[in-house]
Amino acid sequence: MDQIKIGKFIADERKRKGYTQKQLSEKLEISDKTISKWERGNGFPEVSLLFPLCNELEITVNELLSGERVSEEDYRKKAEENMVNLVREAEESKKKIILSAIVAGLTIIAALPLFMISGMLEMENWLRVTIIIIGGVVVFGGIAVACVLDRDAGAFECPECNNRFVPDMKAYVMGPHTITKRKLVCPHCGAHKYCKKVLTK
Repeated sequence: MDQIKIGKFIADERKRKGYTQKQLSEKLEISDKTISKWERGNGFPEVSLLFPLCNELEITVNELLSGERVSEEDYRKKAEENMVNLVREAEESKKKIILSAIVAGLTIIAALPLFMISGMLEMENWLRVTIIIIGGVVVFGGIAVACVLDRDAGAFECPECNNRFVPDMKAYVMGPHTITKRKLVCPHCGAHKYCKKVLTK
């Protein structure tokens, strides 16, 4: 999905209806900052807001996902394209998550023998320190790559306002987490809660 194009389309259709960002946000019961983010292409409406937004702007979901008005003859073609794009985005996110897990696993497999060798075998202290440093670099590098891949795969959904967002790297790394959730501050509503990992942005 082209979020910049969709954002411009939302802005154009809002203006066509004569709404300010504040008026549209009040109708949808969300903040005007959320509308502004959509229109700048920095976010996308959550699933539960698609129909209300389209109803207010008098457009179809297909037109929203396309970022333009769609004629009747092009409607089916655009719908199919949008479906394929959503499936592709979800598949790409799954691949990144799997790759992240593989990198983490390989990191452990590569670093563990180094630490074991440094602790079990007789050797000079400088060599022991060198092996430990190499093991540390492998662990740090592997974890960094796994984190980047996982963070960029999909997004996190706020349990309060249901908006989806990708956190900055610091918030991602520092946030306590389970397998499927991470404690983050939502940039839309400011809630500091466990946000669910989702495959599409």
